[in-house]
Amino acid sequence: MAVPVSRARMAAVFFLHALPQGALFTRIADLQMMLGLSKSELGLALLGQPAGAILTFLVASRIVERIGTRLAMLGSIGGMALVLFVMGLAANLWSLFAALAVFGAIFAVSNIAINVEADRVEAALGRRVMNTCHGTWSVGLLVSSLAGAAIRGAGMEPVLHFALIGVPTALGIVLVALPFAEAPARVHAGGAAARRIALPSVMTLLLLGYSVASSFAEGGLRNWSVIFMRDSFSAPDWLETLTLPVFMAAQAAGRLLADRAVTRFGPVRFAQALVVTALGGLLLIVFSPNLPLALLGFALLGAGVCASFPLSTSAAARLTDRPSSENVAALTMSQQVLLLGAPALLGWVADGYGIRMAFAIMIPPLILAFHLAHYLAPKTK
Repeated sequence: MAVPVSRARMAAVFFLHALPQGALFTRIADLQMMLGLSKSELGLALLGQPAGAILTFLVASRIVERIGTRLAMLGSIGGMALVLFVMGLAANLWSLFAALAVFGAIFAVSNIAINVEADRVEAALGRRVMNTCHGTWSVGLLVSSLAGAAIRGAGMEPVLHFALIGVPTALGIVLVALPFAEAPARVHAGGAAARRIALPSVMTLLLLGYSVASSFAEGGLRNWSVIFMRDSFSAPDWLETLTLPVFMAAQAAGRLLADRAVTRFGPVRFAQALVVTALGGLLLIVFSPNLPLALLGFALLGAGVCASFPLSTSAAARLTDRPSSENVAALTMSQQVLLLGAPALLGWVADGYGIRMAFAIMIPPLILAFHLAHYLAPKTK
């Protein structure tokens, strides 16, 4: 039996969505070592996820509109856990690339479904919940990352780790997502039929200009932070992996407090303050002389990028020119296109100039984001 629209249940779906991703992020360095990949080769393999996501984002809105957010969430979250297990069996660069591409494709559908549904819950309840939902997602990623650090320290192989994470994911789907009831869709001014391909409008491109810098920094940290600690300092494996939990804890705390802050200060002022925080964190990372300062830098970066994606997604979903799923898909797809070459770029910079320089190139986009944050309060007509 379907249950009424609930902020807590919506947040719980975001939590489940993060579990497979947290497991993956903690084992990227191990997959690199297992397959004997250089940093450049790893960067190439990591291109699989955005490549698969981009191709699917073109039609993800149509898929979600046709089957509904509930079925899209059920199938995609379970699908991500299954593909993660297959990824642990990768034998070479190209099989890892293929598994990441399928993972990215399923992620694209799940991303649109959960964010569109969160926006509908906001409208149905008459209060902001998007940042809180993303905060719960960060908590899920934090829990999964901490578990990954412990499992990695115990010496468990990635494939067994990936199989293990499927258990709570499957249980959560049955208990939380299965009885989910969809909230009513927002009214929009576009035509009744969804477009075949969700292309960006001028407004979604402007929102993209703000959000892409934080996504670039966040993606770089998730993929390269463990490698940064391994190459920069002498520390046990479990301590190297703590960069992700530190980042996620700061990001989760920021997101859980963000809805109240946005209501009080407005999205523009709040977003600009966060950009300054992220810049401070990146500078600490790049110039950190020791491990504690590096961890502080990762914490500041986590707090600084905490609300970038939920703020831009919420702004896109509130546009009334077409269905929210199209605007969210167009924004996310455009972001993925711009970030498509990021893993390879960071790998190339890390190989040629050192891992610290790979983090330093994230600074200029954040400076630009500070000036573009005012588009978070867009005119819809």
